[in-house]
Amino acid sequence: MVLKIHGSNQPRVNPYQKQLQKYTQTRTEKQVKADQLHISDQAKKMQELGDVHAARAQYVEAIKADVESGIYKVDPNKVAKGILSFWKN
Repeated sequence: MVLKIHGSNQPRVNPYQKQLQKYTQTRTEKQVKADQLHISDQAKKMQELGDVHAARAQYVEAIKADVESGIYKVDPNKVAKGILSFWKN
């Protein structure tokens, strides 16, 4: 007498199938979470300062062009006031 352990009509038993199902379910639950981005107030202020920086760079370029062309004149009174206010503070 011959016994067939795995007959053609018998489904194969996989003892790890439940573990695999739990693993894939847990993995998909973790993937459902979406990424979020929060910009702090300080970062927003820094971003606004970038616009000021661009305007300042344009001002500096205009002064450089005036110096190179020889038309830039320094106001000595303005320089003196700036030095005095610096040393007073």
